[in-house]
Amino acid sequence: MAAALVANTLYSIGFVLEKRALSSLPEVSIRQPARLLRLVLGSPLWIGGSLALFAGFGAQLIVYRTLPIAAAQGIFVSGLVLLVLLSARLLGEETTGRERYALGAILAALLMVVLSLDERADTVSQAAPYPLILLVCVPSLAAGVWLYGSAERRARHRHRMPTTGVEYGVAVGLLYGVSSLAIKGVSSYLTSSGLGGAVIDLLRSPYPYLLLFTGAFGLVMSQAALQRCRASLIVPVCTTVTCLFTAVLGTLSFGEALPHDPLRLALRLAGTALAVSVLLSMPKHDQSAAQPPIGAKELTPP
Repeated sequence: MAAALVANTLYSIGFVLEKRALSSLPEVSIRQPARLLRLVLGSPLWIGGSLALFAGFGAQLIVYRTLPIAAAQGIFVSGLVLLVLLSARLLGEETTGRERYALGAILAALLMVVLSLDERADTVSQAAPYPLILLVCVPSLAAGVWLYGSAERRARHRHRMPTTGVEYGVAVGLLYGVSSLAIKGVSSYLTSSGLGGAVIDLLRSPYPYLLLFTGAFGLVMSQAALQRCRASLIVPVCTTVTCLFTAVLGTLSFGEALPHDPLRLALRLAGTALAVSVLLSMPKHDQSAAQPPIGAKELTPP
């Protein structure tokens, strides 16, 4: 749990630093990935945020070695609270009443998942059949890329209301969900006796290649979306999708059993259901961005 909270802190700091760096950069686009990389790699603030995210990746490896997948995702969702607080403080992003209620629901979901943990009964699986992993991950990657492209096409319509980033967040969340399963798979090789044998076995698995794909596409897609939308909305949506994807499909793929105790099972399922309701309650359009400035209103003829 301590490693999960450290990962939450590092991820929240990393996303906020990257958002702040992107705010001062020219507009980036997934259609120009080389230009995007050149711009972000020239920003020390963005590099600092990326290093924080990479450190969070290391902490996440530790989490997957010690906690069941579903329980870990419930704790990871708690990082959204810190993210929203940092976004308000460092980025000046104001939260609406609905978003504040969502934060309270996230804290309640976290508490339910934590109470569902049982150190004596919970099992942590270390392996999954490769065909099953590919069957889950490949369609999810295709769906994430298609959904992002669809959101891009709709966003180019001039008269469309400004989006909050929900569609972008869902698309990137699917990619990061696959990445999370790959991280779980990589963690299973950390206990191998010989380093050379562990590396060879890892290269024979699909996990490093899934990480390369999700890392490359996720980097370009997330940075373009993060520049256009509020971090306090797009990152919670992305995180919620990632956690739900990993908790449900990861638990099934790696064969981790749910709690046998009825009360603990109810708490874990209720926490997951609450997280789903938070995602569905997110507004699809940014009403504040759709309002023209006061000066523009005064110059508009009747």
